[in-house]
Amino acid sequence: MSSRDDAGGHAIERGEVRRAFDRAAAGYDAAAELQRRVRDELLSRLDYVKLEPAAVLDLGTGTGHAALALKRRYPASTVVAIDLAESMLREARRRQTLFRRFGRVCADAAALPLRSGAVDLVYSSLMLQWCDVPDGVFAECRRVLRPGGLLSFTTFGPDTLVELRRAWAEADDGGVHVSRFLDMHDVGDALVRAGFAEPVMDVDRITLTYADVRGLMRDLKAIGAHNAASGRRRGLTGKSTFARMVEAYERVRRDGRLPATYEVVYGHAWAPTTSGRRADPPGEVRVPVGRIGRRPAGSAGPSGA
Repeated sequence: MSSRDDAGGHAIERGEVRRAFDRAAAGYDAAAELQRRVRDELLSRLDYVKLEPAAVLDLGTGTGHAALALKRRYPASTVVAIDLAESMLREARRRQTLFRRFGRVCADAAALPLRSGAVDLVYSSLMLQWCDVPDGVFAECRRVLRPGGLLSFTTFGPDTLVELRRAWAEADDGGVHVSRFLDMHDVGDALVRAGFAEPVMDVDRITLTYADVRGLMRDLKAIGAHNAASGRRRGLTGKSTFARMVEAYERVRRDGRLPATYEVVYGHAWAPTTSGRRADPPGEVRVPVGRIGRRPAGSAGPSGA
């Protein structure tokens, strides 16, 4: 994000993100159905990549499910799980088994405590959206990857929770209640700026449904999806404002349920070799960033969780 976003109150406060996930750690898994689906899909995409990594990084590990799955997939590799929240890492420790152990490090994704070229695979599912700008994170991923190493990640796109964002906008014009997420094209641009070779990206949309708005809000709180934007309201939201938001959200009720849309961006990119790029694996089609269309002006703008 740019300084314009800071002025608009959309800068992400990392300390608030850490506190939210520390509070959510114990009950996270019970509410994280979407996160499980996205994690499993991203893991399955590694089936199509020829890779025998000696070192794997699970960036934004949460409660450690992906770290354990990566250790099962690559048993001879060293797997390191990194997260900003210490409570999440304590939960991740419980995932380990006698023969499936992985390292755990509390660190910021934009300042990785690893030497350059130490990692063959960086896997990161639904972490990037909690970083204020992707450039610093991608630069660190590029730094720690060896030449020919792979970055495989997911993040949320701007149509995520669009129903909630619109309802809040109608109820409290000017208030920042829902975080912003970057368009796929902007994420791709950031990968190129970080020095990755021709990223491949696609988008999936998942809709969860709820009986009422409070059910959605409870799930968001349970997974630590707290509004960490700098322009958020610091006090409690007034009852009348919340009621207006609920009334606005109710207008999209269909078949007795309220929808909550998530736009999931999947991406992978290779750290270039000395030739400046990596040869395409057999059967893989690359989509250059320049061919990814931008969102038309006036369409659903940046939003988030």
